[in-house]
Amino acid sequence: MAIPETPPNQMSFWEHLQELRVRLTRAIIAVVVAFAVTYSFPFGLSLGPLKGMPPLRFLLWHWAQLPFLQSMARQMGKPMVELQPWAFTDLTEPFFSLMRLSFWAAIFISTPFIFYQLWAFIRPGLHERERRYVIPFVLVTSGMFLAGAVFAYFQAFKFLGDILFVEAKAAGLRANLHIDAYLDLFLYTLLIMGVMFELPVLTFFLARFRILTARWMIKYWRHASILIIIASAFLTPGDVVVTTVFFCAILFTLYFVSVLVAWAAEPRKPREEA
Repeated sequence: MAIPETPPNQMSFWEHLQELRVRLTRAIIAVVVAFAVTYSFPFGLSLGPLKGMPPLRFLLWHWAQLPFLQSMARQMGKPMVELQPWAFTDLTEPFFSLMRLSFWAAIFISTPFIFYQLWAFIRPGLHERERRYVIPFVLVTSGMFLAGAVFAYFQAFKFLGDILFVEAKAAGLRANLHIDAYLDLFLYTLLIMGVMFELPVLTFFLARFRILTARWMIKYWRHASILIIIASAFLTPGDVVVTTVFFCAILFTLYFVSVLVAWAAEPRKPREEA
């Protein structure tokens, strides 16, 4: 039996691997360039408006600690300038913690380019009419991911900070926090929320390619509810039930928004016969 040849308009397995290598390399280069900015900018410049400006990693750390300091100030009834909750017992902890913060900031900055590389990798397998989604795909996926991170920064982490600090205050504990442990909670919350906000985008493309339908999502909403509760229990930081309920509510909202997205994205014409 003869082995069928690869169609001329279809990439071979090795060409797919080569394309994947190229796209991964470009994405990594973009993150490395962004990391150079988020870690070292303004690169020690001593002239012009940047004179005396500290490296960007210290400004990032200032932004990262604000949600918790605001929660702490509300609970303590003190201005933030009087709060000094940070400590370290390892000389390398501040160095590696700020490096890690700069690295994740670089990933967030590079998100549009990374999503474009993802689209460029899957683009050869799409029909010509489907390739027109490149700009909407990059804009919407990047926008939803960043919107999730922004929501986490201004709302979700504020909620978590209040809940977790109230517990510590009720126990009569004094804050003496490690930077690396705080960044684990901070970055994890932003990342998970950004991924959560991608659910409507994923649903759109699955519905567009006839893999998922709004009717199917409504039919199995009870099964989805169980999965949402389990995912929230495992993925949300901390062991506080209120935080799990909070993230469950967000996922439930995104799920039913995705039902509407699936309904709007479903092709109205029947699939053409081969």
